[in-house]
Order: sequence, then C-alpha cells, then structure tokens
Amino acid sequence: MISETLRHPLSLFDMKGRVAIVTGASGAFGRGCAIALAALGVKQLLVSGSAGELEDVVAEVREVGGEVLSMVRRPDSLADAEAMVRVAVDGFGHVDRLVVASGYNKAGFIQDLSYDDWQKVMDANVRAPWFMAKAVGSYFIEQKIRGKVLLMSSVRGRHGNYSGYTGYCTSKGATDGLTRVLATEWAKYGITVNAIAPTVFRSKLTAWMYGDDEVGRATKARSLSRIPLGRLGEVEDLIGMAVYLLAPASDFCTGQVMYVDGGYTAG
Repeated sequence: MISETLRHPLSLFDMKGRVAIVTGASGAFGRGCAIALAALGVKQLLVSGSAGELEDVVAEVREVGGEVLSMVRRPDSLADAEAMVRVAVDGFGHVDRLVVASGYNKAGFIQDLSYDDWQKVMDANVRAPWFMAKAVGSYFIEQKIRGKVLLMSSVRGRHGNYSGYTGYCTSKGATDGLTRVLATEWAKYGITVNAIAPTVFRSKLTAWMYGDDEVGRATKARSLSRIPLGRLGEVEDLIGMAVYLLAPASDFCTGQVMYVDGGYTAG
C-alpha cells in the first residue's frame, strides 16, 4: 500500500491556514520568511521595532497575496511577547508558528567592549527569544496546539571568531542550547523547536562587509576562504530550510541546529 504522503509528497509543505508570528520582520531573514510564508498561504503577524521598514515589508507581503497584521514593538519583556500573541489570536483566531528572526550584534574585543554593549547583544539574541518562546509555547500548551518554533542561530554558536564577537558568539551558543532544551521539554506536547545557523549572509548586520571599508573587505575575504562553495550567503539560501522547519515535512525533526553555510562547518 502506497501512503498518501508518498503519492503526494508536496503535501508535506502545505501550510495554507497556518498562522505565524514573525519577529524582526523588517530584517533580511524576517522579511524573506514573511514573503515566502505569505506565498504559501500562511497568515502572519509581523513584528518589528522599525515602523517605516515594517510598512515596506507588509506591502511586499500583500503584493504576493498574504494576509497580514503588523505590530511596531520589540520583545523586550514577557508582557511584550504576550501582547503579540494576543494580537495574532484576536486577528486570526489562533497561532501555530513562531519565527524569531530578530537579532543584534556589537563587535568588540572583550578588553574593549563595554558590559552594556555586551548585554545589549545578549538581550536581543537570548532574552528576547526566551520571552517569545515562553509566551508562544505557553499558548501552544494551553490550547493543545502542536506548533512549531524556529529560532535564528549562526555558525558562530559553534565556532569562535577573531573579529571581536565575544557577545555574538556567546549569544548564539545560548540560542543553540535553548533550541535543544525547549525541544526536549515540549516534545510531549507535539511542539517542535529548531534553529537555522547560517554563515555570513547579506543583511543589515553584515552590510559593512559588502562595502569599500578595508576591515570589511578583509573580514569578507577571511570568511570566503573558509566556505567550500566559494561565496557568501543570500537570504534566499535560507528560505528553503525555513519552509521545511515550519512545514509538516519536519514533524519528526526537533532540537536541531541546521547549518546553511556553504560547507563552512564541514571543513
């Protein structure tokens, strides 16, 4: 007997009627996810602290036929995260997907980096995802929703960097740990938790590497020397993995940090 899944494998990527909250929606990865998910029929609450940039993304999502709400807010507290859940549920009836695409970096060697700057990185990359996971996960459990959570990690969660990433590497290592522990805690509820870990890809955070700045050019060259495929990443390189981790195709995949890095971590 051939199963329906084997007869219709693309059904594994059917997400029509799903509802997602996407934080950091005005950033490169958040924007890419939002547009792709909209094209697949996912309704979304898009969240960002940048009103003007968020408006642009909302317009793009609607251009591909997406049903969308927006909220200018950052998950700086549990109250912020819970407010996002309420807005999404009030607007769409439920939520079953969370994409934490927000992030921040402040480079600096430990002897030069202030504690305040280090803490800002940790707040954005660790505390904010924890708040979002707590608010959305609690809702999933209460409502008996077998939801999916997607966090944003980096190869820097596994590898150090000699360009002053004492905050960023530490925060992404914490993201990897959060991914694994939530996956084990929530497995009994049917909730999956995974993370995407790219190498350098084009975004606002890495724009300095793509210009004429000497340090940027040198950093880009060092990164390229470690990537077997011979190029840096683009947002489009990450979207296939994001769709997989949010679709039914990944129902038996949880607690994984999925490297989308051109082979960086293989060598």
